[in-house]
Amino acid sequence: MSSNKGDQHQTVPLSVLLKRESDHDKVDKLEISYGQANHSKKGEDFTFWKTECEHVLGDDVTTFHVFALFDGHNGSAAAIYSKENLLNNVLSAIPPDLNREEWVAALPRALVAGFVKTDKELQEKAQTSGTTVTFVIIEGLIVSVASVGDSRCILESSEGDIYYLSADHRLETNEEERERITACGGEVGRLNTGGGTQIGPLRCWPGGLCLSRSIGDMDVGEFIVPVPHVKQVKLSTSGGRLVISSDGVWDALSAEAALDCCRGMPPDAAASQIVKDAVGYKGLRDDTTCIVIDLQPPEKSSPPMPARPKKQGMNVFKSMLKKKSSEPSSAPEDQYSEPDVVEELVEEGSANLSERLDTKYPICNMFKLFICAVCQVEMKPGEGISIHAGPENSKKLRPWDGPFLCASCQEKKEAMEGKRPSGGNPDIYNFMLQWFFF
Repeated sequence: MSSNKGDQHQTVPLSVLLKRESDHDKVDKLEISYGQANHSKKGEDFTFWKTECEHVLGDDVTTFHVFALFDGHNGSAAAIYSKENLLNNVLSAIPPDLNREEWVAALPRALVAGFVKTDKELQEKAQTSGTTVTFVIIEGLIVSVASVGDSRCILESSEGDIYYLSADHRLETNEEERERITACGGEVGRLNTGGGTQIGPLRCWPGGLCLSRSIGDMDVGEFIVPVPHVKQVKLSTSGGRLVISSDGVWDALSAEAALDCCRGMPPDAAASQIVKDAVGYKGLRDDTTCIVIDLQPPEKSSPPMPARPKKQGMNVFKSMLKKKSSEPSSAPEDQYSEPDVVEELVEEGSANLSERLDTKYPICNMFKLFICAVCQVEMKPGEGISIHAGPENSKKLRPWDGPFLCASCQEKKEAMEGKRPSGGNPDIYNFMLQWFFF
């Protein structure tokens, strides 16, 4: 068998072809087992899972699995609404008639659209509560994680390496997010108790939220955005363990401590042990919730975690995963072999909706001229507004340069960028002014 590249002919070794065929049978799907545990103080943590979801890809039907954690604040309405609607909003943003590879490639953009649409629906319902979200979709070996807030998803590979798959959106620790909020017209500071004394973590004013991203939080204005951090990785064929937990766990335990305390346990017992250790360390100060998911080859009957964790020193957290390389290897077989390690496929963290909805995927029908890229509403010809619209792009803009937003989603985009106060809602704007001046 040969492949053409210009005038060069390269032969794929038979051993590599046999390995590919063997690997395909093994890596197409990992077995999933999971468990959860919770100690409740406020009753504002909610979990969601839906396994063996089917989607049709041409003549084939494949499955995916969804796990999510919602940590509500200022009430539970936003967490409950997101739990009930977010998955449908994400799936509705994926174009039909995609093959498997295109479907996976479309997920990062669909997750952004689904999060923003859910937030927009909540604000239309005048809900002032908010929620963090850690949302995980598993399709074959591909794990896609979208997150806003300070709940967290970590992965321990079967080799014992630990990876962050989410980002913390706490103003106290995220300088980039502080700069974004102040640039959009918000204020960042600590609670002033009088006499110049400031206490507690950094917060966004008005509203006093210590997070920079969430779903909901209408009373804070739209400086707090619902645009999620998204990371997509490909697991090794030997699988790994995912831990999704609210901040009640991570305020008490490091990722390494959480994984060590439950090593060798099945997922349900592991989740219970993590919650027990977190509450035992700091007491029940907040809702404390944990989901543990094991992914392992079908032939394995025990959790894929090593008996002892690897000595990793300062490299415990792998923020930079192995990425696909476009450079050929000098070893003949390595040039064609798929690496059996955790690979980073996508990582996108910008809060700019134009950047996140812009096309970077090889999908010819990703954007439709008369469908809003966020809320999926049908628009008449000429009604759609390109996400590239603006004074800086007006000369370069062509009528077909999508994707496109409806008028209300364009208003929300401008509000998140500080170009229009709180989506143009005068009541909320007046509320914000009262916070500033009274």
